[in-house]
Formats: sequence, C-alpha cells, structure tokens
Amino acid sequence: MTAGRIITPFVSGAAGTAAVPGSKSITNRAILCAALAQGRSTLDGALFADDTEAMMGAAVAVGASVTPDRSSGRVTVDGIAARPGAPAAGATNDETVRVPARASGTTARFVLPVLAALGGGWVLDGDAQLRRRPFAELIAALRTMGVGIGELGVPGCLPIEVSPQPTGAGRRAATGGESSGPRHRLELRADVSSQFTSGLLLAGPLLGGIDVQIHDVAGAVSAPYIDMTVAVMTAFGAQVATPSPGRYVVQAGDYVACHYEIEPDASTASYFFAAAALCGGCVRVDGLGQSSIQGDVRFAQVLGEMGARVAVGDRSITVEAPQGAASLRGGRFDLRDCSDTAQTLAAVAAFAEGTTHIGGIGFIRRKETDRIGDTVAELTKRGVEASAEPDGIIIRPNAAAMRAGRVDCHDDHRMAMAMSLVGLRVAGVEIDDPGCVAKTFPGFFDALEALRAAPGERDVSTKPVIAIDGPAASGKSSVARAVAAELGVDYLDTGAMYRAVAWAAHQAGVDPHDTDGVAAVALSAGIDIANECGAQLVTVNGSDATDAIRSPEVDRSVSAVAANPAVRRVLVQRQREWARQIGGGVMEGRDIGSVVFPDAELKVFLTATPIVRAARRLTQHDGEFSASRATSATDSDAVQNLAADLDRRDRLDSARADSPLRVAAGAVVVDTSDMAFEEVVAEIVELHRVAVTPSTQTTEAVQ
Repeated sequence: MTAGRIITPFVSGAAGTAAVPGSKSITNRAILCAALAQGRSTLDGALFADDTEAMMGAAVAVGASVTPDRSSGRVTVDGIAARPGAPAAGATNDETVRVPARASGTTARFVLPVLAALGGGWVLDGDAQLRRRPFAELIAALRTMGVGIGELGVPGCLPIEVSPQPTGAGRRAATGGESSGPRHRLELRADVSSQFTSGLLLAGPLLGGIDVQIHDVAGAVSAPYIDMTVAVMTAFGAQVATPSPGRYVVQAGDYVACHYEIEPDASTASYFFAAAALCGGCVRVDGLGQSSIQGDVRFAQVLGEMGARVAVGDRSITVEAPQGAASLRGGRFDLRDCSDTAQTLAAVAAFAEGTTHIGGIGFIRRKETDRIGDTVAELTKRGVEASAEPDGIIIRPNAAAMRAGRVDCHDDHRMAMAMSLVGLRVAGVEIDDPGCVAKTFPGFFDALEALRAAPGERDVSTKPVIAIDGPAASGKSSVARAVAAELGVDYLDTGAMYRAVAWAAHQAGVDPHDTDGVAAVALSAGIDIANECGAQLVTVNGSDATDAIRSPEVDRSVSAVAANPAVRRVLVQRQREWARQIGGGVMEGRDIGSVVFPDAELKVFLTATPIVRAARRLTQHDGEFSASRATSATDSDAVQNLAADLDRRDRLDSARADSPLRVAAGAVVVDTSDMAFEEVVAEIVELHRVAVTPSTQTTEAVQ
C-alpha cells in the first residue's frame, strides 16, 4: 500500500489569512498570451504547479523564452510574436516538434489551436489521464478551418498531429492590408468544456481573426471562464468584442507584452472558506473580491446561502462559521459556472442539515476523473448517503453515521483537497495519494495546516469540559470514564441522570410518556452521581440505584424520558452546576457539545455502525468493548435484533423536537467501528492534546 496522509481534525476551528497561490486558469492564459506577444512580459503572482509547468513547457516548445522565479512568484516571458509562415523555434515543414501537455487539459486545449496557426509540424500529447479526455469538438472545429489534423491514437483524443500549413493567412500582419473582418466564423457547442472556446479565442489574433457563436448559450458550461479568457487577452492587447450573448469576435493582430498581476486561485480558496464554515472560526483570502474575473468566487456566496457569514470586499473575502451553535443548511445549488468547487460543496454538504442538490455539473464526469460518480463513491464510503444524478449529486447527510477510512483520490487533485475537508471533522480520514495535489497546489496541506486555530484564551469562570456525545451503545460511558482517568479529571455520565429519572418514575408508578408527571419526578428527585475508586455511584433519593438504572425496564423507557423537554431543562442546569462545582471534566451524553456546553474545550461525537454497537453491548466485559469479540458475534440473531433496535432508537433520538441527537458544531466524529477500546481512548486523549497545545506537526504520513 502506498504512503498516505492522515488528516488531523481541527478541534479549535480555522483562523487566519489563507495563503492561496495564483489562479491556475489565469496563469495559463497569461503565459500563453505572453508567449505569443511582441516583447517581454512579466507575470506576478503566478502559480507554480504541474499544470502551469506544462504551459510553460509548451511556451518554450513553440519558441518563447520563459524564466520562472518561484521565490517571488514571477514569470518573465519573451514572446515570439510569430507570423504565419514563420515557424517557431525547431518547427519546420520537414520536422515535427512534440509538445507535451502533461496532465493539463487547459494547456492542451489552449495550445492546439495556436499550433494550427503557427505553421510547422507539431504533435501534441499528454499523459495517460489526459489522453482519456475529449477533444473531438475542438478537432472538428479546426478541420472546418482547413487545419490538417491527425489523431494518432483513440479518435477524438490525444496524441494529435497538426500539419505544417498555417491557418492564419488572412491575418492583417501577413497580407499587409486591412482585413474586412475575422477570417473564420464558427458555431460551437459549449456543453462539454468551455476550454474549446477559450482555446480558439486565444489563437484568434494569429488565425486572421475569428467570430465564435455559442450554439446554446443557456446550455454553456463554465461561461465565466470564457469571460476570463477575454479579460486576459484584452490585457495583452487583443481586440475582442462581444456584440451579443454568447458571441465573441476576435480581430486579427498581435499580442503586446505587458506587466500582469494574477489573482489568487478562487477554486483553491474554496477549500479554505469551507474549512471555516465546517470547523468554526474565520478565514480571509486577500486578492479576491467583487472585481474578480473568476467565476469560482461565487462559492463564498453559496456558503452564505447555507448559513455561513460571508463578507465580500473589493479585494478580500472573509468566511465565518454560522453564528453560535447554528449548523450549515442544505439547499439547491447550480454550479454550472463554478464546477471546480462542486467537490468542495459535496464535502461541506456532508455536515449540513437537510438535503443538498448540486446541479448543472453533468459535464464534470469527463474531467480528471468522473467527478460525479467517484465523489459519490468516496462520500458513500465515509457513511454519507449520496447519489449520482445525470446532472449532479444529491447528498442526504447524517454526520452521526460518518466513517473513518482511506480515500481513493482517483488521481484527482480536487478529490484529495475536498475529501481532506472531511478529515477536518472526522478522525482517521486518510488521503491515499496526497502528492496528486501538485497538479494545482503543491503546498496545499501546509497551507491548510497553517489555518489550524490555536487554543483560545479561556474565560476563568468557564470550567474546561470535554464533551463526548454519541448514540446509544456507542461506548460513551466506558470511554469517557477511561479518558477522564487518563487525563486525571472528573467524569460525569449524564445518561445516568436520565436513567435515574426513568427509574424514579418507574418506582413512583409514573408512565414514562406522561410528560408532566415525569417532569415533576425530575424536579423533585434527589440525584447524586459520585466517582469513588474509579467507579461511578448513582443514588436517587438516598437509595443506591447504580445497578437498577441499567435494568431492562429503564432501557425501554429512557428514550421517552430523555425526549421530554421539561426533564432536559432540569437536568441541563444540574449538569452545568456539576461542572461549576467540580471544576470541569469529561461529560458524556447526547447533547453535551450541542446544548449543555457548546463552548466545550473539546467536543467529540463517538459512533460506530449499529451492528458493531450491538455486538459490543452483548460482548463487552467490565465496561470495555472488544473489537475481536464484537467481530465474531455480528452474525448472531441477538446482535441483529439489537442492531435493528439501536437503529430505531437512533432515528427516534435524531427526530425528537427538543435537543435531538446530532453532531455539535465543530465536534470531531470518532468512528470506532474498527478500533479497539484502548485505541479509542488514545485517539480522544490525543485530540485533547491538540486542543490545548498548539502543535507544528499535526498530520501524519502512514504506510
């Protein structure tokens, strides 16, 4: 198994100004325009990643001089100002020059029309992944313009051979006179990729001018990327007009060298905005704002529609988590114009309340991977109910069912970065191929880690509490007791309080569904929970009820008692009083982090699959569960029946009107399905260490 990377959750939230590199999309457009221009251009804020290295290599292949300064983020380009019939360096009618695009779709789709305009013989190729991506529409468009195209492999895909004849003979520079207008007129579909349109527009000045009409403007995908192309071309002196929606007219002429400032990458910024919305805290990105030419800045607006607090300025965007204990909300979102953020939104939606529909993105099935099908597969492995639609993804979250495990990135940088967000809230998520982020952001994991919020200054009047919540039979009591012992602090089993009320009601002959009667019992009952010699003693009205509250009668009635709002109000106040008297400690239950102590020092949601929880309950020994015993018992009828009962109880507890069972805002989900008892305790102790002690090494490489 190859080395992966385990993501350590953000237990204290995200905070700071994110170090977002330059836009890949803008960098590649600017490099190509500069390479074709007259004179020397300087590009500041450039991204250095696999995709932009591919474009720089292509620029060199066609004869430009490219000097990168990675320390300053600057690229200096001496352009070729190529004339049709004057081939670039190394390209002659008798020689074929190979142009490698690596895995960069933008490089291949932008450069192919340029090669057609330059003259000379060329072969454009890419790696195995890029060879699977479609080029048929672009090939067909070039052929209608008279370009000789040879498909050397699978039809409609790379490698592609371009004949030596240039296609720009109508250009003003070649004829010496004014052109009556663009030489080439095309009608294109744009429902597969906007990159085909952008590539033809970028080559337009060299092609003698080009007039492109989008066939179905409403069905066009990623339209803001075409507008981005026009903005960059215009900065380099190209004359581009948009006389009507979906129509782009490029005049023949030359690009002119310039100094160009590249914006931070809005697609990359989405991961950092999402970290704040998911984990709590506040993250800002400078250099993006209302005047940005990138359509993906809309992702911040989407988070705002989900409940995050978003501020968009002229040159900065700030995202904060929802106010207080509020959760993100699902909804319907059309990401046709910002599809690179679809996987980011899918990761966020896994922790929202309510169903999320992500639409308008059917075309992303043909990206680096099937970004619909593979994203659904990875979310499903993490316990999310996700389904693929022809045009998008539907996500029905249940954060309590989230699972740890290894993420298959499918050699997709965006999958790796998006699923890392899940690891910020679920302990034990491992990215199988962290190196794939080098395609667009080699420093992603360091930049993400830099946003880990340090432990805040604690109000001396607020006692430090570790809140451990979770569904029935998740091992909360035994784990919380062991964590308290390990840390040398007190422990309170809040579930025992509700059991004590249920037992007291049973003793008094009060029906557990009699809300007023049970509330009166809760108000009058003298309940005391004490820890003596590592054991918890429960007394009710002076009588030892430690064993009695675990009886079958109490098991059957405690859910109804715990769902009683009046009972909860009484016991919440007693729980807070306990923390004040004892000085804090470990508290466990079902709403400690969400209701009782929303500002707890550490919030954990302990869970496991119903079948594992059932097996553990029936095989546990001395309060500790055994992974091996539970595994061997999962097929028994008793386990299956109890698992069904636990599943029913989960649904009941999650649906109750007052303090429903849910993962608290900012809580870390610890999936114990495949963990031994000692491993669970060690995991929570380590999370506590991270919560109270800033660490410079909070990610781990594994084999």
